[in-house]
Amino acid sequence: MTEDVAGAVVRQWREAEPNAVLLDGFHALKHALRFGAEVRLTVASDRQAVLALARELADDLSGVLAESVVEIPARALRELVPRVHTTAVAALAVRRDAGANAQALSRLPRLAPIVVLDNPRNLGNVGAVVRLAAGFGATGVVTTGDMDPWHPNVVRAGAGLHYATAVERRSLDELPPGPLYVLDPEGEDIRSVEVPDDALIAFGSERHGISPELRSRATRLVALPMRPQVSSYNLATSVAMTLFHWGGPPAVAPV
Repeated sequence: MTEDVAGAVVRQWREAEPNAVLLDGFHALKHALRFGAEVRLTVASDRQAVLALARELADDLSGVLAESVVEIPARALRELVPRVHTTAVAALAVRRDAGANAQALSRLPRLAPIVVLDNPRNLGNVGAVVRLAAGFGATGVVTTGDMDPWHPNVVRAGAGLHYATAVERRSLDELPPGPLYVLDPEGEDIRSVEVPDDALIAFGSERHGISPELRSRATRLVALPMRPQVSSYNLATSVAMTLFHWGGPPAVAPV
């Protein structure tokens, strides 16, 4: 590629709409494409290496990537992406449609719960929860508070799986319908509770736990089994344990 063409691509990247979603790394790009993301621009410092990864890990996408990946100098990629992924590929995509997310979150009856993260503070934890929700087939992930669940670091930690489930930020007064199951140390042991498919399952922040306001709205308080004197689990671990208890999707062939 000539420097003029590479420069044009870099300018196109920098002029992208402010709410464009950064897909940082091959796995984020792979998942986003598989779940219908509209990817506007894909750049890599080694195009052939990306196509080799596609043939090895995502042959279903080899054709799409062969047509879309544009090679730019490594120095240019470093200027565009805050922290270049080891796979040295990045893309810009359109954020999943808010209307489609709202429809998925409000639809009843639901076949799978919605995970509610009450004022989370750690971007990586939120991304890990999105990845878990997508894997278990949860209807979506709703966050409260001021953190954007589509922040680039969240999308990176979520491996692009924001496109596989409905991810939105809501106020407490805008939570989707359904019985509210709140994780709380004083709740019933979750092993004795059946979590319904249409439940909202709420988890508190890493530092302060569940807010009093959300706790007061609970249909039911439930607790994860924990050894005495152990203070808490990691947020993503708590979500994983709870969704595993709920049951998750039927077994499917690995992708």
